[in-house]
Amino acid sequence: MVDPNGVIRGKWGPGDGLIKAYQEGVNFPLSLHGLDVWGREVAETGLHIESGDRDGYCRATRGSLAIVPWAKRKTAQVLLQTFTPEGEPFMADARQVLKHKVAEVNAKGYYPTVAFELEFYLLDPETDWDDGMPAPVGAVAGPDRLRMYGLDDLAEHAALFDMIRDAADAQNLPIDTIIKEAAPGQFEVNLRHRDDPLRAADNVILLRRIVMGCARAHGLTATFMAKPFIEYAGNGMHVHASMCDADGRNIFAGEGGRKRLESAVAGLLTTMPESLLLFINTWNGFRRITPGSYAPTRAVWAENNRSVAVRIPVSSEENRRVEHRIAGADANPYLVMSAILQAMVEGMESGAKAPPPVEGNAYDADGPELPDDMDDALQLTMRSRFVDRALGPLLAKVYRDLKRAEIVAFWSEITPLERTTYL
Repeated sequence: MVDPNGVIRGKWGPGDGLIKAYQEGVNFPLSLHGLDVWGREVAETGLHIESGDRDGYCRATRGSLAIVPWAKRKTAQVLLQTFTPEGEPFMADARQVLKHKVAEVNAKGYYPTVAFELEFYLLDPETDWDDGMPAPVGAVAGPDRLRMYGLDDLAEHAALFDMIRDAADAQNLPIDTIIKEAAPGQFEVNLRHRDDPLRAADNVILLRRIVMGCARAHGLTATFMAKPFIEYAGNGMHVHASMCDADGRNIFAGEGGRKRLESAVAGLLTTMPESLLLFINTWNGFRRITPGSYAPTRAVWAENNRSVAVRIPVSSEENRRVEHRIAGADANPYLVMSAILQAMVEGMESGAKAPPPVEGNAYDADGPELPDDMDDALQLTMRSRFVDRALGPLLAKVYRDLKRAEIVAFWSEITPLERTTYL
């Protein structure tokens, strides 16, 4: 199962335990959804000892049982979702929140089609790059070996990428392209569009697990950390989203389609500063938001422009969609998708008007600047009613409490740079 930070948690057990997982549910404390990014209890969430640290039932998610091909012994896995002891969906579980959000959006006549793109680094654990950090593969041949879109780098790791594809096939994950990205050892995997946002978010969780497991089997380390290297591009999670009607027609196409598209864009831009902490959920992630980095710094939009937060990709009218470009690759995809759907629907239902699209370099454009500091982002989130609508009141409170605790932990750390500067 997945906690609010997007961290996978769970347990190992014998195969016959699956029967209980499907019928009754596996017992886990509800407080699992109140852990910070280090896995520590945060009392302010109200989910720990002050509530008796109650158990809930975590039931297997239908369709998620799959073999784990990279494991050394015959192994399968299954995704779980959390219910209260009374049998109700536990609404601090991010998957349950997105499940509810999709049903809510469908009830209003909107049927999203979405796709995720994830960037990651492959690291060589046998090399030392900086302060014990392993080097990205390829960097040892020269730190300027960027080779964006290079086929040779894909060929060098063909056995690993074949294993990733085979594992994805075994787990019914619709992988599309694999691309060499803008730094040594950086790659991107694109997932195909799905008309089920919940399954699409599940696929992100499973894909990250596949990439890390297969890399480990090849003696490498994979990281989706948002900004592992100051000098190189960060890892993003881009989300493509369109809206269909009950008959499966893209409502961004045809008569009135452009207007609906721009209203959805307006909803995304208006709510982006206050919901930024859902998209950039780590202290490290804010290091990625720098001018010229292809990570957006302003809540602006444009067509066919990779410097903006919301891009309209080149496509046929029938495939017209938005590309949401702000999230880090380590974000929780259930929270990211819940916020995107809420913002798009609110924009369309209110008939919101988008500002003019920017021309050229968006880093120099006029438009609302996004917070580049985790605490500034939290202050906006604390005052946001939109976040309550996107996540529901329980998860919104728990998430704010977790982020406050994490910020305080970073404030409490004296860095080596401070000591070498001021001692």
